[in-house]
Amino acid sequence: MSDWDGSMNLYSNKKLALIYLSPALIILTVFVFYPIILNFYNSAFNFSSFSIVKNYVGFENYKKLFSDPVFYTALKNNFVYTIISLVVQVGGGLVLAAILQEKFIKKFQPFFRTVLFLPSILAFAIVGLLWQMLYQPDIGAVNNIIRFLGFSDFNHSWLGDSSTAIYAVIAVSQWHFLGYIMMLFLVSMQSIPVSLYEASYIDGANRFQTFINITVPQVKQMILVASIFTIVESFKVFDDVYIMTTGGPGNSSQVLGTMLYKAGFRNDNMGYASTIAVIIFVVTILISVIQMIITRSDSE
Repeated sequence: MSDWDGSMNLYSNKKLALIYLSPALIILTVFVFYPIILNFYNSAFNFSSFSIVKNYVGFENYKKLFSDPVFYTALKNNFVYTIISLVVQVGGGLVLAAILQEKFIKKFQPFFRTVLFLPSILAFAIVGLLWQMLYQPDIGAVNNIIRFLGFSDFNHSWLGDSSTAIYAVIAVSQWHFLGYIMMLFLVSMQSIPVSLYEASYIDGANRFQTFINITVPQVKQMILVASIFTIVESFKVFDDVYIMTTGGPGNSSQVLGTMLYKAGFRNDNMGYASTIAVIIFVVTILISVIQMIITRSDSE
């Protein structure tokens, strides 16, 4: 076959691939890329959702946001949310998956897998309302269990105290998603050759050493995927916080998602809401890119 025929075949293959990809590219452009660009554009204006008039203000929305103390409270809460979620969901999910893969518990794996995964299929609204009742100071199960164990001094208004409200909500989120992340790791671990573990045990390695030296390296890509998913969800969080505390008491449990909702749908300042959305997008992308770079460096 001549070079000309080879070039024509390559061109035809690329053209065919583009035809197949075009529906997905069109959908992504219309529903992802265009809204992102439009959101950046809208952040430079002040406007109401009920008006067609937009007042250009340049970077005034950003100046207003960066001078707002509530923004720094919300940003701090999102970062705390992210760090705890990475430790509990990703770290805890990895450990739980490794335990369920052990021979002595593997026959009970379907039961524990179902029980741990079940919360993640519940709707955010149901989870928020359920735990709001469980956290009730007088009749809630949390304080009743604490009293039953003899630690009545630790009874607390978990959602009504500005020092504990955000942590109470974060705890619910960990319960909600831990099983989902665990399932991702279980699927990944099932592809690890058993011969690797058998060889390590023959060499005298214990379970902790095989976990660190075999399991973790083999599921490194899944750790990256789970971490990025957790980071994105931690900065997008809205439902649990809004349903359980609406950002209170005061603004102590405010996150960027509830702050955006308040600006856009309560105060009807869509330009300011777009500015908050831009910050969420930029922070999420930056953290994800940094994590991918670090992971790639470790692999190399």
